[in-house]
Amino acid sequence: MADCKKPTDIKRLDAYFHECMPLFIALGDEMRLNIIEILSHAAQSGNQNGLNVNEITSQVSLSRPAISHHLKILKDSGLVQVRESGTSNYYRLTLRESTQRLMKLGFMVEEALSPE
Repeated sequence: MADCKKPTDIKRLDAYFHECMPLFIALGDEMRLNIIEILSHAAQSGNQNGLNVNEITSQVSLSRPAISHHLKILKDSGLVQVRESGTSNYYRLTLRESTQRLMKLGFMVEEALSPE
């Protein structure tokens, strides 16, 4: 006889899935993925301070306000961190916590799907 998962486990998984939704939304857009790639290349090139909106805009085909909108979504999801310097904001990737959250969700889903 197959055991059903406890309702509390299912509720916990459902709640955590909803907590992770901003990450899925942020990662579900090609332009935001391009911005992540640009910020990744900057970090790999030794730029640990990040890039400002003008530096990002010069590498994509969107307006400055559109890039700012995408950066806000990335920031709100926890994928990007902003640092103010004078009148400019500098954006850099902060993937560790987001990656850990997605891994935890993956383990929770795997646990929920595995037979007991």
